[in-house]
Amino acid sequence: MSMLLDKEGWPLRGEAGTKVVAFGGGHGLSATLRALKHITHQLTAVVTVADDGGSSGRLRSEMEVLPPGDLRMALASLCDDSEWGLTWRDVMQHRFKTEGELDNHALGNLLIVAIWQLLGDELQGLDWVGKLLKAHGRVLPMASVPLEIEADMILPEDGSQRTYRGQVNVAKAPGRVADIRIIPSNPPVSAEVKQAIAEAEWIVLGPGSWYTSVLPHLLVKELHDALVSTPARRALILNLTEQAGETDSLSAADHVRLLGKYAPSFALDVVIADPSMVEDIDDLEAAARELGARLLLRQVCIGSRSGLHDPLRLAAALRDAFEGVLGEVNAPENWLA
Repeated sequence: MSMLLDKEGWPLRGEAGTKVVAFGGGHGLSATLRALKHITHQLTAVVTVADDGGSSGRLRSEMEVLPPGDLRMALASLCDDSEWGLTWRDVMQHRFKTEGELDNHALGNLLIVAIWQLLGDELQGLDWVGKLLKAHGRVLPMASVPLEIEADMILPEDGSQRTYRGQVNVAKAPGRVADIRIIPSNPPVSAEVKQAIAEAEWIVLGPGSWYTSVLPHLLVKELHDALVSTPARRALILNLTEQAGETDSLSAADHVRLLGKYAPSFALDVVIADPSMVEDIDDLEAAARELGARLLLRQVCIGSRSGLHDPLRLAAALRDAFEGVLGEVNAPENWLA
């Protein structure tokens, strides 16, 4: 793909760039989107709808709507970097502090639900909020109905197994995850999501809460089938830190192998990891190869072991991944074959 670049190699403002669909939720997807908007404006975020805690959980329960929080965060991450976009981003992210019922509600959650009620159309409502933020990309829910996460946990005290239901309960549950499911097991997926996947040049998955934000996309049958059959290339971004309870017993390679466990037909082209966060590079390389991928090691964190992705460093790694796998330039010297 040919595009005009600035002196640092980034697409000039207004250039469309590669068609990318990014999957996830929460802070992990937010980090990916803030990186991707540096290298493309043809960007779609497909966002989890299983959150049942905090402001989102209250609105989901009271109004029987999709939980808006992860959708709000994705929209805020795609805002225009002008005074207008950044101001409305801050408004969307603002949380009320009060002794009343509005306490801890995010204003953006209320705005999203309000426009859903006015228009009667979730996708159209999200597009309108995107216009308000002058967002560089589109945000879509992964399913057309709210989802629940259900997990079988192996308890640490005696090795027995117990089932927990709900994203918050799973995240807080003691022990190690043995298996995970979504309810309903076969939710509807919008035509817009499936079209975005079919037209994508790249699919990007992760980082994020592995069991509740990353893997659920592969558990939705219509999403799974679309992701397996798309001609797009596929990239996986690994986390920078362990998540207490959920993944603190998993290595970086284990994270990759979990994708193979829950979606054996899902192949990858590249796995992006920060070398300082990898315990065994050879094992991670082998796990990536099992899914057909090459391993790209890059420093993508802010500072030393901060646990946060640096948008510009991650953008550079994604740009190298896109170009290296597609063969548009010579593969970087630190590709691991």
